[in-house]
Amino acid sequence: MSIKSTILGFPRMGSDRQLKKLVEAFWAGKATEQELAEGSRALRAEHWALQAARGLTEVPVSDFSYYDHVLDAAFAAGIVPERYQQLDAAGVQAYFAMARGLQDKAIGVDVPSLEMKKWFDTNYHYMVPEIADGQRFALSSTKVVDEYNEAKALGYAARPVVLGPVSLLALSKPAKGASSKPLDHLAGLLPVYVELLGKLAAAGAEWVQVDEPILALDLDAAVYRPLFEQAYGALAQVAGLKYLLTSYFDRLGDNLAWAAALPVHGLHLDLVRGGADLDAALETIPADKAISAGLINGRNIWKADLGKQLAVLRRIVDARKGAAPVWVSSSCSLLHSPHSLRPEAGHLDEETLGWLSFAEEKIEEVAVLAAAVANPGSVQAQLDDNAAKAASRRQSARITRPEVQQRLAGLDRSAYERKAPFAQRQAVQRAALQLPLFPTTTIGSFPQTAEVRKARAQFRKGALGKDEYLKFLDDETRKCIEWQDQAGLDVLVHGEFERTDMVEFFGEHLEGFVFTKKGWVQSYGSRCVKPPVIYGDVSRPHAMTVDVARFAQSCSPNKPVKGMLTGPVTILQWSFVRDDQPRSKTAGQIALAIRDEVVDLEAAGIRVIQVDEPAIREGLPLRKADYAAYLEWSVDVFRLATTGVGNATQIHTHFCYSDFNEIFTAIKSLDADVITIENSKSDLKLLGALEAHGYAAEIGPGLYDIHSPRVPSVEEMAARFAALQKYIPAENLWANPDCGLKTRGWPEVRQALENLVAVAVAARRSAATA
Repeated sequence: MSIKSTILGFPRMGSDRQLKKLVEAFWAGKATEQELAEGSRALRAEHWALQAARGLTEVPVSDFSYYDHVLDAAFAAGIVPERYQQLDAAGVQAYFAMARGLQDKAIGVDVPSLEMKKWFDTNYHYMVPEIADGQRFALSSTKVVDEYNEAKALGYAARPVVLGPVSLLALSKPAKGASSKPLDHLAGLLPVYVELLGKLAAAGAEWVQVDEPILALDLDAAVYRPLFEQAYGALAQVAGLKYLLTSYFDRLGDNLAWAAALPVHGLHLDLVRGGADLDAALETIPADKAISAGLINGRNIWKADLGKQLAVLRRIVDARKGAAPVWVSSSCSLLHSPHSLRPEAGHLDEETLGWLSFAEEKIEEVAVLAAAVANPGSVQAQLDDNAAKAASRRQSARITRPEVQQRLAGLDRSAYERKAPFAQRQAVQRAALQLPLFPTTTIGSFPQTAEVRKARAQFRKGALGKDEYLKFLDDETRKCIEWQDQAGLDVLVHGEFERTDMVEFFGEHLEGFVFTKKGWVQSYGSRCVKPPVIYGDVSRPHAMTVDVARFAQSCSPNKPVKGMLTGPVTILQWSFVRDDQPRSKTAGQIALAIRDEVVDLEAAGIRVIQVDEPAIREGLPLRKADYAAYLEWSVDVFRLATTGVGNATQIHTHFCYSDFNEIFTAIKSLDADVITIENSKSDLKLLGALEAHGYAAEIGPGLYDIHSPRVPSVEEMAARFAALQKYIPAENLWANPDCGLKTRGWPEVRQALENLVAVAVAARRSAATA
């Protein structure tokens, strides 16, 4: 039997981050719009050729994006908020303004970007569309059709990918002042989809992949089933198209039965994270509908156990008895995987290399599974090699370290508790730190300039000696501390010039990690990260930040400098994690390593220590039944990392770009002394959480968005700060940006922070005269 081999999507950036370079050159005025378009077209062609060569029988198209696929879907449907209408509403200027904001005095434009949120439980960020009352929809981009025609002209069997209409609206938010909910506008949106799909049918498309990832969430069937039936009833009127309905990241669960009954022609199952669906799916999905079996993990980098997955595939094939097609696919888009293992040859040791599989290799795994059913003998050598590599990993002496396992297992509950309640700690800390009302600080990093990146690259290549490099870092740190002091900030940071990435840096100093050469994945827009690989038990062989923190504090005799650490959940979430033990156990090992560092920082005289956990919300399971177990261990590992210090040491933590209402009780349970939290892009939604749950400790809601190059005015930040004072006692309120400043330039950082300090100073004066 012939089985289609395909994937749900491919990484956009390119093997050498070509797309990143293209769009950043365009933003900088160094490339024209035509050069951006032509370079992107060439990159797409390269990716389709690669997929076909690696064995796919059908390639996905329109999974490509300049910035974000949710933004693409909204833009194509004419969902362009009023503040961007002054721009070319159908061109890249408006598109990138929605993504990044735009501040251009020459044309009199100053608009912030859309809100940014995490894409389900990944470290990818999407732009949140805004739906206004009376929203008018219109097909304003034929990107999907254009890219299908590109692939078709090159001779590829291509399947267009579109974000489904119900998920698009469910992932949107009401525009400011709107009284309607986004889902109220489904009837108005559907004609745009029908028009777009009609154009695909006319272009010759046979199958269209319609992504409805919200089907992996807890949905009220009484609300959502009629919406899906309305949507797909309308789409079914487009003659000549077949629809593959896809969801991923978890099981369909209770949504499976009614999703399978929709007028679509196939259903995708994430059988990596949603394998519990399989029995019900084989009973429920009609015999005339295709099953797309997501058997290859699109979110982690370990070789699949092809023998195990082949048994699942054969079970599906046998159950279907040839009644409808069976496809082999990735569990989700490979957007979340690095591009290729090819650059890692000679960089990683042979044993580790044999355990891994990136996007290119995952395509081969898909193709091998399909071939193993159609012609079993044709891929026996590949199956044997896969089995040998799996055995190598299971048996490797590098994986387990008994002393690490025993230390974690031997802890009692006292290791998870501070020495006194917050109220007592707060009094001791105020006496020790002597901070003013509304203290100002930043989240940690300062701009990574070209000079910083050049010096780091030269050092790694051996062109710059260690002593010379360390002196360069000291000079940058000193200048950064001096500028913060002059600007009037109250709690300073050293700037993190020695760090490439907030997770990679720590992984490089811990046992149990390996690092790739070009294992980049997209985080948001052109921003890429290179996650470490946690292959074994984690421990800290030596102090990681103490010398830098001690030097930075010596540059600031009168103001505290924060020790800057990344928390255990974030290190876990932003790494590729071993899958041979529970994630909670790996997180506990990381927490002990961070705990040792926190204790050493305190001993070195650092009185303020920040342990960042921006990924704690990201790790929340998609299904509410799974919340409690996750939140219990994620809170525990943060507390384990931070409770080894005395009452006078102030523990900070940081969160960003997530919905906090669902986890605010857990945030309170962390028992941090100060939290800094994203606030500016989310229209003060944090205030709702504060009002609903209360918060007794100190808090710094972000006053401006650091992901945009625009500089907010004093008046803009002052208005936001005044709103916060209605909900947060003055003595507990801090002033700070939303996130770290690594990706920004110094001119905008200086102006924005000077404006922020001005806001805090004015608020102090106002409070003193009240």
